[in-house]
Amino acid sequence: MAALSQQHRRYDFEGDLDKALNRVDFFRLFHGIALRYGFEHFCLFQVAAEMEGSNFSSKLVLHDLSAGLAETYDKRHRFSESDICKSLRRSVIPTVWRARDQGASGDDAEHSLLVHLGFDLAVVVPLQATSGARYAVIFLGDNGDIARQQHVELCYEANCVFDYFHRAVLSVRTGMGLTPRETEILRWISYGKTASEIALIVSVSEHTVNSHTATILKKLDVVNRTQMVAKAIREQIIL
Repeated sequence: MAALSQQHRRYDFEGDLDKALNRVDFFRLFHGIALRYGFEHFCLFQVAAEMEGSNFSSKLVLHDLSAGLAETYDKRHRFSESDICKSLRRSVIPTVWRARDQGASGDDAEHSLLVHLGFDLAVVVPLQATSGARYAVIFLGDNGDIARQQHVELCYEANCVFDYFHRAVLSVRTGMGLTPRETEILRWISYGKTASEIALIVSVSEHTVNSHTATILKKLDVVNRTQMVAKAIREQIIL
C-alpha cells in the first residue's frame, strides 16, 4: 500500500493505516475515531439489498457494541424497516440522527434504530468498496450534536480507514478458495443457466459442470444451488 501513501492524504493517522494488518488493528482505528469525536461506540455493517430481510446482527462486520445489544434489537425489531436502513437505501449522503428529533411515540420512534439501541446521537457514514459492495459505519453516543467541521472530518477519516480495511481484510475473503473456472460456472448458475447450458457456454462436458458445482457447494459449505448463489452474493464472490 506504499503507493497509496504517496497519492492520498490521510490526516491524523501517523502511519497507523499502513501498519494495520488485521481486524484487531482496524477495530482500534475505528474505535479511536469514535472516541476522538466524542462517541462511545461504532458499528460497521454491510448494507442489505432492498428485498433482503437480514437482521442487524448478521450484517455487522466490525463493532464495539455492548454484548448482546444487536441480538436484543433483532428480537423486537426489523432492521430492514428502521429509519437508518431505509435512509441508506435512498441516499449515500452522510447523516446525523438525534433521539430528540424522533419523538416519544409514533412512526419515527417505532422505527428509530437510534432510540432502540439507547443512544442520543448517531452519525451514519455510507461507504463503498472498490468491488461495488455497500457498507456503512454508525458512530453512537450520548452527545447532543456534532459540529459541521467535525462531521466532515469524521466522515473523511471513516472512509480512509474503511478503504484500507476492505483491501487488507474484507477483500481477502472474496473467492472462498474458488478457482477462476469455478467462479465462472457459479456466475452462470446465478444467471439461471442449467448444467447443459453452461456446458455449451464454457465448452466442457455436462459431467464436468456438475463436478465443479459439487466442489463449489462443498467450498461454500451449502447444500443447494439457491444457498450457493445467495452466499456467493453475500460474500461478494459474484455481484
